[in-house]
Formats: sequence, structure tokens, C-alpha cells
Amino acid sequence: MRKLREILRLHHEVGLTHRAIAGACTLGLGTVSTYLSKATAAGLTWPLPDDLDDAALEARLFTRPVSAPGRDRTLPDWPALHQELKWPGVTLMLLWQEYRAAHPSGYAYSQFCERYRQWARRLKPTMRQVHRAGEKLFVDFSGKRPSLVDAQTGDVVPVELFVGVLGASGLIYAEATRSQDLASWVAAHGRMLEYFQGSTAIWVPDNLKSGVTTASRYDPDINRTYAELARHDGAVVIPARVATPTDKPKVEVSVQIAQRWVLAVLRHRTFFTLAALNVAIRERIDAINDRVMKHLGVSRRALWTQLDRPARRPLPTSRYELAEWKAARVNIDYHVEGDHNFYSVPYQLVHERVDARYTATTVEVFFKGRRVSAHARLSGRGRYATEPAHRPHAYRAHAEWTPSRLIAWAEKTGPVTGRYVTRLLHEQRHPEQGYRACLGLMRLGRDCGGDRLEATCARADRLRSYRYRTVAAILRHHQDRLPLEEPAPARPALQHDNLRGARYYEEVYADASDD
Repeated sequence: MRKLREILRLHHEVGLTHRAIAGACTLGLGTVSTYLSKATAAGLTWPLPDDLDDAALEARLFTRPVSAPGRDRTLPDWPALHQELKWPGVTLMLLWQEYRAAHPSGYAYSQFCERYRQWARRLKPTMRQVHRAGEKLFVDFSGKRPSLVDAQTGDVVPVELFVGVLGASGLIYAEATRSQDLASWVAAHGRMLEYFQGSTAIWVPDNLKSGVTTASRYDPDINRTYAELARHDGAVVIPARVATPTDKPKVEVSVQIAQRWVLAVLRHRTFFTLAALNVAIRERIDAINDRVMKHLGVSRRALWTQLDRPARRPLPTSRYELAEWKAARVNIDYHVEGDHNFYSVPYQLVHERVDARYTATTVEVFFKGRRVSAHARLSGRGRYATEPAHRPHAYRAHAEWTPSRLIAWAEKTGPVTGRYVTRLLHEQRHPEQGYRACLGLMRLGRDCGGDRLEATCARADRLRSYRYRTVAAILRHHQDRLPLEEPAPARPALQHDNLRGARYYEEVYADASDD
């Protein structure tokens, strides 16, 4: 109170500005302004009355006025207001205006907000956050996992527990998957969205590799397949920050609920198939969603019907087809490799980096976002899908590598290598399909030397096997250092009265033609 008296003196008696008073009393400018405003409102002037001690001065300035008797202090319905906040565009100001319209003598806006926050602090962290209807969907895998029993061996096989939860209503979905790989992750999302009967605007996953290729606080790299799935369902992926569970408390608590009320309840049951396990999990999840929550007095399913269901984004008519993206570089044979097979692109893209999109039935290649080729996906290994339009019109148009250039290189190593490369190229449906093997032979020649490559090609030619793998296997097992076995001499033809010989059939056919 001593500084308050000094503030009043400097203001009224000396006539200093607020800033000067703040410097003289080592107080903040805002504090000086607040004190002088309160003194003016309390009707205090300078000099102060002699009988006004510090206690009385403090009471005059800082004691809250007593509420007028008989005012309507009807307490708002906080749980209902908390749910109303989840609608898009609804604010505390709007809810307060509606409250005052019903109770004109009710709480002022500041007290309304303060009492709401006091009530909300008693909620669980997941309930305390306000999520707009149809806005966010949180997904994650559980750290604790269910398990199956192998019916043949009796071994216990751990599986994964996928959990998703809607932000506004808290409706939970869970299912068991074989693993956390991309295929399981995408398939689980599809079944979850069907359970929720729609999607939300934002998906919030954790930073697992199936969802986020490179985690970053400011610029995360979303897995391309996962981002494509989100676009297909009208959503965007915004992952939680690394090691920041507060970004997704909704799913953290939902995972805990699934562990306690699904895994713990099913702990004494034995499951031999994933389908049987998921039937039991669905029964437990439905029971959780239908149970009334103690703090809000309503079930998750009722909130979903009220909030998320009307605001959901409808699902496309066709389910997303799993597609895997891989970066590749076009080889000199204007093919890109995928899953041990080769797919052609226009020859002008040799050495360029492209993106290949693999589905169960097709392979598409994109260059700078533009699709340049599409092929039916091949099975097996070492097969080629070549579009004739992708081939150069003449070998001179494909000047860097031609069969003649490759054969010329091989002949520098030795005549046997030259003959071998010539046969290798002629064995292919298109000569360009042998370019990769020729490049492999060049690399082997640099590694092991020309003499060994020459001997190896001689042995492979004796075997009539014109493949890179044959040459590599001979070198790996050092068979090029073994002497070549001379072919066995031809056995002399047997002479016998009952043997007709080859000339017999020539004579028979000649007689038949004469007739």
C-alpha cells in the first residue's frame, strides 16, 4: 500500500505521467494505470483522509462488490454445452448469449467462461479437448498385442491391434492385423471407415513407417500410398509430432481402453484364426461404444449419431485399391525394374528418375507427375513387358548403347566373349532386353579381369547358357579355372540287318512322292 500512496501522490500532487510514475516506483506501466483507474472508480483523491489506513485502502480498491440479492444464478448445463462446442462455428460467446437469453440475470461472460473451464478441468484429458464434429480421426497401433495359436504346431503367434477413434464423439474401432506393414495398415483403414460410415477431414496417425516415411516436426514426409488413400477418401494426413502423445490423447486413451476392456477380457480365450479373433474384438468394441460415459452421461454411439454422423464425409463408391510407389531409374534398355521383372518406358527417358506405381494387376510409370507407360503386372521373375512404341525407331536414334557397340566392347576382351555377347543378344526377343546382362558382364570383367571373363564365357558357351547368372555363377565358384572337357567323340553307327538307317526313310518318302 505504500507504493499505492506514492502513485497517488505523484499523480495528483506532482503531476507526473503514468510512464514517469512507473519509472519512479519501479513498477510496470500497466500496473500504474490499473491502480489509478481503481482509485478513480473508488472515488479516492489526494490527499487521502487521515483515518484511511492500509487495510481500509486495500478494501476500497480491491474488494469485489457484493452481488445484488435475488439475482438468478442458474448454473448452465456444462455437459450439454461441452457437446455443443463440438459443432463447427460454435463458440463460448454464442453459448453465453443463448444462456443469457434464457436467464437474463445469469452469469456475466467472464464468469461463464471461468466456471466452464473449472468444470472442464475435472474431465479426462481426452474429454477436455474440444474436437469439431467430422474434423479429426486418430489412429495408432497398440503396444500390447493379442495373439493366435497355430492349430498345427500349437505355437503362440503375436499379432497387432489397430485402434481408431473419432475426435468429436470418441467412437472407437479396433481390429487385429497380421503386422504393421503397409498392406495391413491400408486395409484396416478401409474397414474402419466402413464401421464409421464415413471419413473425417483430418487423419492423425503416429509416425510409424506405414504412415510417415520421414518424421519431422515441421515438414513430415507422408507415405505416398497412405497420402493417396487419404485423398481417395477426401481427407488429409497431419501426423502427430514425434514423441508428443499430447497431440493425440484421444487415441492414447482409446488404446488403453482397448487393452483393458478388450485384450484383458479376452485373455483366457484361445483363437486359431484372425477372423475369429476379430469377431470377438468387434463384440467388445460395440459394448464399449454403447456404454454410457460417467462424466458426460451419454454413450459414444449416441454422440456419434448426434455429432459425427451428420458431419461425416461420405465414402467413395469404390474401395481404394492398394498401390505401392517405388522410385526407379530408367536403364539403358529403357526398362525399369520392379519385383524382379522389367517394364518399358519411352526410350527418351533413359537414365531419368521415375516413379512406379504397383497395384495387384497393373504397373504405371510416372515422370514428373505425368504417366508415361502402363503395363499389366507380370508374375514370376526376369520377364519383360515391352511396348513396341517405346523402342527407338533405329539403333542410331539410341546412340549411347547399340548391339554393335556392346559386341565391339566384348571383342576387345576376347573373341570368345564377343561370340558369347552376340549370342546373348540374339537370344532375346528384343536385343535391348540383353543390355542389362551385357552391362553386368562389363562389371564382372572389371572386377575379375579380361582373362577370367574370356575363360568363363568359353565355359558358358560350351553349356549353351547365354545368361548373366550363368557367367556370375561360374566365376563365383571358380569353375573358369578348371580345364574344359573335350566333347566325347561321336559313336560309330551300328551295322545290323535289322537296322534300316536314315536313308531308308528318305527312299520310302521318295517312292511315295513318285506314286
